[in-house]
Amino acid sequence: MSDADEAAVLAANKAFYDAFGTLDIHQMEDVWSRDDVVTCVHPGWTALDGWAEVMESWERIFDGAAMMTFTITGAQATVEGGVAWVTCTENLTSVAGGRVMDAHVEATNVFRSRHGRWLMVHHHGSPVLGG
Repeated sequence: MSDADEAAVLAANKAFYDAFGTLDIHQMEDVWSRDDVVTCVHPGWTALDGWAEVMESWERIFDGAAMMTFTITGAQATVEGGVAWVTCTENLTSVAGGRVMDAHVEATNVFRSRHGRWLMVHHHGSPVLGG
């Protein structure tokens, strides 16, 4: 893995969290691979499969939130050929239904290189209880 590959994957990971924080479905669509191999596991949800189901989940999350801010810590990227993954901690503050909530989520984000871009193919978040 080159330093440039690692930097590019970490930039793709940042773009994902930037899109998440904007609550803008079009920005979220831009960071994901647009095919049916994509999967997603939100904290407390069952696994979601395929572009349509994953994007619908983001729409539901964005529709229910008034604000989300992330501080990402401990991000580590591993690149193996055309596939890469990032493990990190999402330190999240959100407002939904007039309530402010703080949460910590351990996340794994998987990316695939396509036409010179790293696009997300899998996101998995697990809540840290009491964290």
